[in-house]
Amino acid sequence: MAEEKQTDEKTSMSLMESLLEHDVFKSLDEIEDGTLVTGTVIQVNNEYVFVDVGYKSEGRIPLDEFDVIPEDGEKVKVFIITKDGKGGQIQISKRRAVTLEKTEDLRKAAEDRSPVLGKFVKVIKGGYEIDLGGEYRGFCPMSKADVSRVEDPESLIGLSDYFIIDKFHAGTKLKSVVSRREYLEKRIKENKETFFSSVHIGDVVQGVVKSFTSFGAFIDLGGFDGLLHINDMSWGHVTRPKDFVKKGQTIELRLINIDPETQKVNLSLKHMHEDPWSSFEKNFNVGDVVKAPVTKLTTFGAFIEIAPGIEGLAHISELSWTKRVNNPKDVLDVGDVVEAKILGYDLDKKRVSLGLKQLEENPWDSIDDRYPVGKTLTRPVVKITNSGAFIGLEDGIDGFLHIDDISWTEKVRNMSSFAKEGDMVDVVVTRVEPENRRIRLSVKQLEDNPWNTLKKDYPKYSSISGEVTNVTDFGVFVKVLGGIEGLISKFHLVGPDEEYNDSVLKNFKVGDVVTAAVMDVNPSTQKLSLSIKELIRNAQRSEISKYMDDEDEGDTFTFGDMLRSKDEEDN
Repeated sequence: MAEEKQTDEKTSMSLMESLLEHDVFKSLDEIEDGTLVTGTVIQVNNEYVFVDVGYKSEGRIPLDEFDVIPEDGEKVKVFIITKDGKGGQIQISKRRAVTLEKTEDLRKAAEDRSPVLGKFVKVIKGGYEIDLGGEYRGFCPMSKADVSRVEDPESLIGLSDYFIIDKFHAGTKLKSVVSRREYLEKRIKENKETFFSSVHIGDVVQGVVKSFTSFGAFIDLGGFDGLLHINDMSWGHVTRPKDFVKKGQTIELRLINIDPETQKVNLSLKHMHEDPWSSFEKNFNVGDVVKAPVTKLTTFGAFIEIAPGIEGLAHISELSWTKRVNNPKDVLDVGDVVEAKILGYDLDKKRVSLGLKQLEENPWDSIDDRYPVGKTLTRPVVKITNSGAFIGLEDGIDGFLHIDDISWTEKVRNMSSFAKEGDMVDVVVTRVEPENRRIRLSVKQLEDNPWNTLKKDYPKYSSISGEVTNVTDFGVFVKVLGGIEGLISKFHLVGPDEEYNDSVLKNFKVGDVVTAAVMDVNPSTQKLSLSIKELIRNAQRSEISKYMDDEDEGDTFTFGDMLRSKDEEDN
């Protein structure tokens, strides 16, 4: 019985081994070299990963073929190198499985023109080397690297993005040709279609600041641009777009205009906030004094931000009562915090007028009290001009001395011949105009007007002597008392009974002393007319008058008698 039982056990074991052997070989027959199968990790040591490929057999894979060490029970895809390995062990590879799988993925992507992930790894002649994963490398021509011209090729190195495979090659490296541009253009087209079909005016959109121009900034909305105009950056005054947004910055903006036909998009940063002008009258009134920073200086004034988004203008004329401000930069700097008074505003035009000088007393309001007409002063010359000189009266207030107000009699042709900047001069106030901020001064009125004296002391036909100062074709100039220069017309250089000819002028030389009759004295025009002819005629009249009343004879001799006597002598 024992022998029979032992024999049955041996028979049973033999049959089981035979069946197992049959299953193993049968399953091994189903395995084909060069195929992909899914296995299960059953053990990991310091050198190998053991994988059950599901055919009653296991293979081992070097640990370095795994990017991440797998865990027991994890499913992995492997490549069957050969089912008849050494010692009857199946040979498998994880790396070759990845390569084969990658090959099929890339081949299918090339056929479907679907995007694949790649990375710019190196600049080479004519373009870039692209890492497509696994052992695959592709070539991307420079013209297909971006939708716009690449200014700095090195700037793309390290960038991961999607590519379209134009030409796939499973063998030699860099024979596959890829295009990032095609992928970007497709994505931009999709982004545009989505954008223009889904957004509406007033929506908030997100974008990246791409570039700047003098009139604003371009915002990348997903491969296409929207314009953020300089006027839409702030409710206040904007000088430099770069002061409000930075290149590469991701910002939210409000859509204020969209045109699907031209695909123009206008964006606004200021409309992300309430218009501060809408509540202006709640916060400010004319006459209010504000303390605020200077934000911009121009040739015509200073912009001052009285509240976020609200800037007022202090015109150059409103900066000082007295200083001659030629440029606001002479008295203010950007960033200065100043006090200003609100002079007026226009909400429709969003303008506020400010004044700095209104916070100080206007010195012109009391100018008449300090400089009454007739007051004599000694002050410095601060500026010389062609027509006169500005005389410094006090800080910021000058009086003007016209060149004609220097002398009653002398014609000053060059102001610098009278005085130079810094010279102290004596002047008298002759006119004050507070409304025009003008004060007129005079030097000549420090003395009496010699023309008035001359007119009073020398009536018409009275004789006067003077020195010849100039001989001209039209007459002789003579300087008389008080330095006044008069003119003897050439026809008045000879007696009433003589005829004038040009040789008469030779009888007069500069420096000669001559006597003539006063014909006209005009202080307002400062003209003096003299005549030798009238002087002689007056002398003749004086001689005639002796015969008109002869006391010795007791008879009366008239001017008519003299003429008859002369006629008789002529006959």
